[in-house]
Amino acid sequence: MGERRAELERITRETQVRVRLDVDGQAQVEVDSGIPFFDHMLTLMAVHGFLNLTVAARGDLAVDFHHTVEDVGLVLGEALDRALGDRKGIRRFGHAVTPMDDALAQVTVDFSKRPFLVVNGLDRGRACGGFDTGLAPEFLRALATRAGMNLHVNIPYGNDPHHILEAVFKSLGRAIGEAVQLDGRIDGVRSTKGTIG
Repeated sequence: MGERRAELERITRETQVRVRLDVDGQAQVEVDSGIPFFDHMLTLMAVHGFLNLTVAARGDLAVDFHHTVEDVGLVLGEALDRALGDRKGIRRFGHAVTPMDDALAQVTVDFSKRPFLVVNGLDRGRACGGFDTGLAPEFLRALATRAGMNLHVNIPYGNDPHHILEAVFKSLGRAIGEAVQLDGRIDGVRSTKGTIG
């Protein structure tokens, strides 16, 4: 199996985003989106997923954080898709439940090339370091769409929005880390159809 890495750049009138990703990493992370709270969340995701991740993003933050957050999701999702290639030998599914003080988050992924997002229990309109919790689903949707990932996020309880999002991003990293692992028992792709998608 070759190196499972990707490096991409997206430039629009609203943002410039560069991502370098290695799914077989040791959690070497360098993230700078211009949004400190978002950087913290991406770092948690990469560290807990054992991903080597570099993100450099510049956007029209004076207008809104939305464009930058969404475009980072798009580029990171595409990097995941490219790094996984034909997806042969990967476990494909991943699941993680992570507590963070008062909050609990459950994240389940399937690298099925059938993108879909479900988010339950996340209250929008709450702020963490200037970051609106409603931006998290926008990032997750962009990520799932470009990665070809079925992504389910469930938050059964939690009070502090920082703790809730921290539990979500840690679970996301752990679930991705599990799903992308190579398993010698898998001949080809993990599907009774013989193909993914």
